[in-house]
Amino acid sequence: MSYPPKHHQNNDINHMIEVIKTYPLATIVSVKNNEPLITHLPLIYNDDGNLIGHIDIYNPQAEVLKNDNDITIIFSGPQCYISPSIYTTKQLPTWNYIRVHLKGKVKAIESKEALKNSLITMTAFLEAPDHKYVLDTDNKRMEGALDYIKMFEISIDSWEGKFKLSQDKKPQDIENARTELVRANQKSVEAFLEKCFKRET
Repeated sequence: MSYPPKHHQNNDINHMIEVIKTYPLATIVSVKNNEPLITHLPLIYNDDGNLIGHIDIYNPQAEVLKNDNDITIIFSGPQCYISPSIYTTKQLPTWNYIRVHLKGKVKAIESKEALKNSLITMTAFLEAPDHKYVLDTDNKRMEGALDYIKMFEISIDSWEGKFKLSQDKKPQDIENARTELVRANQKSVEAFLEKCFKRET
């Protein structure tokens, strides 16, 4: 039996791009001296089919985000526990999730002007669709920060979509699982924030 099961794999690049655009905060994994380095950063998928990101110069991982070094990137979509109680048939408990795993090569972009334009572009993307904030080209705080930020570009060599969404179940159970994924994500965020960040009275 192959693993992961084919019905949990999604090879449609357009579906994976949608995950990247909807959930741009990526987990970036690289290796230095046999030690894994892991950082969580938003990445933007550009028109050339590459990923663009920015990292603090003091982050140890900044040193390896260049020279066509190998890199692994993980984008995380929604996920939740699926109780057998939501199904119309007898099932066991499981966990549904969406993940995109990418491998590629990373290079540093040294141009300050490119970095500046990229920060503006990323802000515009993340502010969409309302654009309540616009990062102006003459923003003094941005100008002061340019010396402390490294820009990098990732060319993608391989794509792997992991969409575990109860695809092996009956149509009604698949739909029930989808509804539960939406409900559980909304409720879990609300409950988590209430529990961990409850205001002192």
